[in-house]
Amino acid sequence: MPTPPPVSLALTALDIPHRLFVHPGPVSSLEQAAAERGQTPEQVVRSLLFRLEEGRYVMVLAAGPAQIDWTALRAHLGVSRLTTADRDEVQTVTGYPIGAVAPFGMATPVPVLVDSSVAEQSEVSIGSGVRGTTVILSTADLLAALGETAVLSLRSEKTD
Repeated sequence: MPTPPPVSLALTALDIPHRLFVHPGPVSSLEQAAAERGQTPEQVVRSLLFRLEEGRYVMVLAAGPAQIDWTALRAHLGVSRLTTADRDEVQTVTGYPIGAVAPFGMATPVPVLVDSSVAEQSEVSIGSGVRGTTVILSTADLLAALGETAVLSLRSEKTD
């Protein structure tokens, strides 16, 4: 049996029940990922890494298509400026490639905020640390594993 992905190992160490799902091939969209997992796009949690300043980061978990309101995020963090981390920063800080990022077992622990869009779901999927494989768990277990993480309304009301 191959070694479980790093996020699964981290959740197992925390005694958090979860299951793995391996996609049958490459995933090219949020909708495809959700359909293959038997979920809605809102159940696919995106782990977004933001740079606040050199060497200081925060991760925001958002449900599927939800867009983050940057003004609300900056206000909550008390900063006037932030940017999304680039591909290399994501890999360096989290230890995971884009598309497999999750808030567990990261190379460098960072604060994690959860948009209320995530808490609206009963079950979600998150990155496993390995592209093409996801971790599925109850939202209650996700929040329990995160501990004292703030659940905030960071959704943008704008629609594209």
